[in-house]
Amino acid sequence: MSKKILVGGQAVIEGVMMRVPGYYATAVRRKNGEIDSFRKKNKSIADKYPILKKIILRGAVSLFESMKIGFSTLQWSADKAIEDEEEEVSEENPIWTFLTTAFAFLLAIGLFVVLPLFITTRVFNFEKEALLFNLVAGSQRILFFLVYLWLISLMKDVRRLFQYHGAEHKVVYTFESGEDLTVENSRKFTTQHPRCGTSFIFIVLLISILLYSIIDTIIIMSFGSIGLLTRIIYHLVSVPLVAGVSYELLKLSSRHSDNLITRILIKPGLWLQKITTKPPSDEQLETAIEALKVAFGDNYEKYKGQKYQAEALD
Repeated sequence: MSKKILVGGQAVIEGVMMRVPGYYATAVRRKNGEIDSFRKKNKSIADKYPILKKIILRGAVSLFESMKIGFSTLQWSADKAIEDEEEEVSEENPIWTFLTTAFAFLLAIGLFVVLPLFITTRVFNFEKEALLFNLVAGSQRILFFLVYLWLISLMKDVRRLFQYHGAEHKVVYTFESGEDLTVENSRKFTTQHPRCGTSFIFIVLLISILLYSIIDTIIIMSFGSIGLLTRIIYHLVSVPLVAGVSYELLKLSSRHSDNLITRILIKPGLWLQKITTKPPSDEQLETAIEALKVAFGDNYEKYKGQKYQAEALD
């Protein structure tokens, strides 16, 4: 039996962030060929409030904390990239950071929540048929997401980001297998990981169809109708619930990865990773390895050489 451990990460600009129990670290490749890294202690809010470790709630908390760490590490990697362009790096402006984060958040809401609901409401005439409505809106949401990923994958900088995403997956697989963290060992593993954040997003898109149908049905039965603005508000408020349920399904799939039904369900997420991960270079693998070793710190010797089943979303 493989041991379970919270290990995962994400790609950043010219580098990789890795999370391990109690810490996370980011390593980036500089233009001079050297690797810069930093390590930070990470304590979940669920440790302070145990109720947040309960089923469903832990998924919403995990999503929020992953986003928070992701934004901060992306900012750090961006600063390093600016330094390499020999531009002056100013002190981080919290107002500017808030505005850029808010813009990205609002853009995502507009594209993947508001627009599908608006089109489905204005073009189709079955607002009171909750399941049919959400099947159409959910299909649009998935289509928009696929087109969005495909379009950004054509950009050179994004392609390099996706290569580092592939490097992160290969290195996590190497660690899980119990093999030494070397470039040579990491090369042979696939870039597609069943517990990737890409797979999580796809599960969210599917689960949202079912949960939003239930929510809409309850509202229609209670009030007789549901307007566009009301539907948008209820769907946005329900995002933590959708994320929590999706998180539990992803964890469940990791426990039953050999089950035929599970393999069928996770296939779409793995196919999607053919867009979001690309074969990395040896230098990119080396950067990902450095990120994981720095994250573990002195504890690496305690963890290495054992087989694990990583549970984190990356």
